[in-house]
Amino acid sequence: MTATSPANPQQVRLPGQAHVAEGPYDQTGMYIMHHAFRRDLARFETAVRRTPVDEAETWAALSRRWERFGEILHHHHQIEDQSIWPLLTTHAIARLDNTAIAMLDDMEAEHGQIGPALAACSEGFQLMVEHPCADHRSELDGKVTAARAALLEHLRHEETDALPFLQLVVDHRENQAIEAAAKKGYPFSAMPFMVPWGVDGIPVDLSERVMSEVGAVYRFLLRIFRGRYERADARAFRHA
Repeated sequence: MTATSPANPQQVRLPGQAHVAEGPYDQTGMYIMHHAFRRDLARFETAVRRTPVDEAETWAALSRRWERFGEILHHHHQIEDQSIWPLLTTHAIARLDNTAIAMLDDMEAEHGQIGPALAACSEGFQLMVEHPCADHRSELDGKVTAARAALLEHLRHEETDALPFLQLVVDHRENQAIEAAAKKGYPFSAMPFMVPWGVDGIPVDLSERVMSEVGAVYRFLLRIFRGRYERADARAFRHA
């Protein structure tokens, strides 16, 4: 989800957010995504530790929910890898900014590390569905903890360094192209889940503002699918 920004937007700060990148472009959509990733990872970590080994239906719900999380994160990183980091790297090279070039190389490298960590967790959740036992749960706990640590560090790095650099160097036309890529980067089939997922846990006034800006279709999806999303999350995270 992306929102149209005023000329000098008031940037948001959400729980866990490492930094606010002040500048001409509204980063609300990015910060909402980051908030949702942080929120989910905390819930998964707690759920893995607290869900009884023999609760087969809950582990199946957690496995399905992890796949949804991973799907959104995959598309999010793909948008950055294809439409944001290359553009920022072009600017960094033009400015002879070796620090920024190294930082953007790190952004891509961190994505490369996070992907396998997520896949390992997927395998771990599937093992808990097929062969639940304390050993498999302990292995999964370690994998989820490692994936969370890697993603949290990446989000911190992005918010502290990459997003401020974007605010500094990107022009209006380039930012419009980034927003267009973000809108196209998530399949519409994911929206019934993604819309209520995005606003879960953010302040009501922010949720209302964002939904007023993104359009009637997304407001309709939120109204129709929010209950389904909340019921499914209640099943998966019943012990979180």
